[in-house]
Amino acid sequence: MREPVELRRKRILAVVHARGAVKVTTLAAELDVSVVTLRRDVEELARAGRLRRGHGVARPVGDAAETTALPVARTGEPATEGGPVALVVPERHSYLYETLHGARTALEAAGMRIALHIAPQSAGAERPQVERALAGGARGLLIAPRWRSAVGEEADYGWLAEVGVPTVLMERRPRPGSALHALDSVCSDHWYGVHLAVDHLVSLGHRRIVLAARNDSPTARSIRAAFAEIAAARPEVDDWSVVLSSSNAGPGPGIRTGSPSPAAPEEPPADLAALLRERGVTGAVLHGDEDALMLVQRLTECGVRVPQDCSVVAYDDVVSSLGSTPLTAVAPPRADIGRAAAELLLHRLAHPEGTTGPVRRVELLPALKVRGSAQALPLPKQ
Repeated sequence: MREPVELRRKRILAVVHARGAVKVTTLAAELDVSVVTLRRDVEELARAGRLRRGHGVARPVGDAAETTALPVARTGEPATEGGPVALVVPERHSYLYETLHGARTALEAAGMRIALHIAPQSAGAERPQVERALAGGARGLLIAPRWRSAVGEEADYGWLAEVGVPTVLMERRPRPGSALHALDSVCSDHWYGVHLAVDHLVSLGHRRIVLAARNDSPTARSIRAAFAEIAAARPEVDDWSVVLSSSNAGPGPGIRTGSPSPAAPEEPPADLAALLRERGVTGAVLHGDEDALMLVQRLTECGVRVPQDCSVVAYDDVVSSLGSTPLTAVAPPRADIGRAAAELLLHRLAHPEGTTGPVRRVELLPALKVRGSAQALPLPKQ
């Protein structure tokens, strides 16, 4: 039977008052509870004034040892006190690795030690990595969960809201009103990025546009929702549709359409050439980068020239410039996302409890890199 919370907290107080300063990880092991649960208990007891909380340590009230904030070191000077900052990112994710490097730059400049944890490609993979980081004494957390589905995302909200150390989400924006709504986060404004892509195609005269996008990440879901909203609201757009960018791009609903005519039947994922022929599409937004390059190759094999027959704007700009046809692309500020998230976490760590200020939800705007894979639609012959 689960031990009552109040009894467990009485045991925590007894140990702390008997021994003085005790590591949270040691308490968790001795009381046979998770580090996350123990940190939450210590935080509540500290809030009630029954003990003092330091970096990975619980102290009795009145303990002369000082509970220090993070020493913000000068650039290049190691911050040796306290545990590391944990960075948790999914494996094999080139987009987020650039975000990771941006965070690393800012943390190393502040002299922080970094513990990198790579989450494998399986549901719920981030939680064990965070548990391991906390058990190792991490004082703060920067995390970019994979969240392949909305259901998987929601499943992580509860435990992630209670990790007990300052936490910043990178390139993730939780559902409004959820347990993570009030967690610090730094994210690209993907609505604006999609706006740049659609506006570019519309300015070139394209009126029938398709989005071929992934559907297996929060970014992908944001892009799909933004495209549907923007395309439906643009009076210049006569017809729009959304398909999966590849067969392994996640569970997708098939084709969605904004055509005033009856919707076409569901189409195979990424059969872009057929869609161009059947719906007269002349402009395409493709997410993500690798899928975009493969789609352009497939179009070429089907006799569709880019940009002469179909103008293309990629979304991500990780490798889109390296194709045989360099792709015009929306470029989210990936490294800047990481740097901003790290700076926000450093701000949290560098201030005593209770003076960290309001929660921050930062959005950075993507940019459009024009490279020539989109061109003006030829005027109809008179």
